[in-house]
Amino acid sequence: MNLVDLLQQLTPSPAMLLLLTALIAMVESLALVGLLVPGVVLITAVASMAGHQELAVAAMIAAAFIGAVIGDGLSFWLGHTQRERVTGMWPLSRYPEWIAQGARFFHRHGALSVFFGRFVGPVRPVIPMIAGMMHMPPRRFTLANLASAALWAPAYVLPGYLLGRTWQRLPGVPEALEPWLVGLGAVVVALALIFSWLRHQTHHDGLIYRAMIDLLRRHPRGRRLWRALGRARGREAPLGTWLLLLTSLTALSAWTLVVLHHGGPLPMDQRLDGLMDELATPWLATFADTLARLGDLYGVIALVLPWGLWWLLRGRLDAFAHLVGGLVGIAALNTLSKALIGRVRPDTPLHLADSFSYPSAHTSTAVVLYGLAAAFIARELPLARRFWAYWGAIAIIVPMALSRLVLGVHWLSDLIGGTLLGLVVCTLVQLAWQRRPHRTLRPCPWLALGTASLALAAARVAWLGPA
Repeated sequence: MNLVDLLQQLTPSPAMLLLLTALIAMVESLALVGLLVPGVVLITAVASMAGHQELAVAAMIAAAFIGAVIGDGLSFWLGHTQRERVTGMWPLSRYPEWIAQGARFFHRHGALSVFFGRFVGPVRPVIPMIAGMMHMPPRRFTLANLASAALWAPAYVLPGYLLGRTWQRLPGVPEALEPWLVGLGAVVVALALIFSWLRHQTHHDGLIYRAMIDLLRRHPRGRRLWRALGRARGREAPLGTWLLLLTSLTALSAWTLVVLHHGGPLPMDQRLDGLMDELATPWLATFADTLARLGDLYGVIALVLPWGLWWLLRGRLDAFAHLVGGLVGIAALNTLSKALIGRVRPDTPLHLADSFSYPSAHTSTAVVLYGLAAAFIARELPLARRFWAYWGAIAIIVPMALSRLVLGVHWLSDLIGGTLLGLVVCTLVQLAWQRRPHRTLRPCPWLALGTASLALAAARVAWLGPA
């Protein structure tokens, strides 16, 4: 069975899509759990598949409505029956400010807080539980629950559904390429969800973190190792970063061995390269060329320059040194890896005549640049909102990597190798940063610096040729 056949068999049935929609809506609205689950991303993916299969939109909205009502109802019941114990449950035991924020919202808006709260991200999964804890009359709660779910469900489902319906109308997308794109989306979402889950579980209140503590404390050498990982001087060991480093380094080594064993392109590389030839359109080639210019040396300098100057003026040599060290490190590793492996590109334009294919330098550099940016931003956010920084980085890195396939200068396996190499460097920089405490990067003129980066990047695309 080839990859395309496998992806087609894994596509959920209409009944399964309805069930998934209801479950995601329920979990998104459920107290405690809803604080940790990126429901918007999940429902967009499921609704897109439903739209692509032309499943009735009314059924999808109804499934989301039912799930949302059940989720808020369970949260209300939990607050009503477990009022004295709920604040001691994880993650509220770790972040009591979530309860305080929800209580202030409830006192400010009264009975309408259940209606309004469903549309306010930070308090959405907490308000129904607060209403139960405050002994709100069940009948009044039910009316607000039904009314808010009736408005929320269409807004929750329709964007992804419309994306799925319009996907098949896009010009120039070969039918044989669709399973590859669906598979890519599924893999990216699955890996990002796994990463989000592990990030929470390796926090000091997480299951994996506590299990590691119990295991290492049983042996004297284990205690010394734990202190070496960062527990010394009362600081939390960066267990999640270490796990990501070990996983990405192992995967990079194994994947590189596969590439070396084949010598040339893998079968999936050749098949996808042939399909990409059918996708060639002027607008897509222009878009890919723009991303290529943003990801080369000039583009990276344009994006980083305003932030680097700001950090230097503010005396933040620590942040500047870690970012520059990561970019210089990935550039050196890309050059060394390409020279050692010597893999030929599918197509070699003149400006890449002296460059080899594996790994993709654009991809690895994007992972380091936007991965470190996401990590710096996430540290300034509450734990429940940090995943937005990482999802934003993924939304930039994936198109940057795929643009190399559109231009025909890389194989798919080059992108995978570049991603893994970028993760290794990114985690190494993070471990270096986490060795000692650092002051917050705020205050920082995020909007002004972001605008300056975009202006310099636009100038680079308009006036400079390929680096």
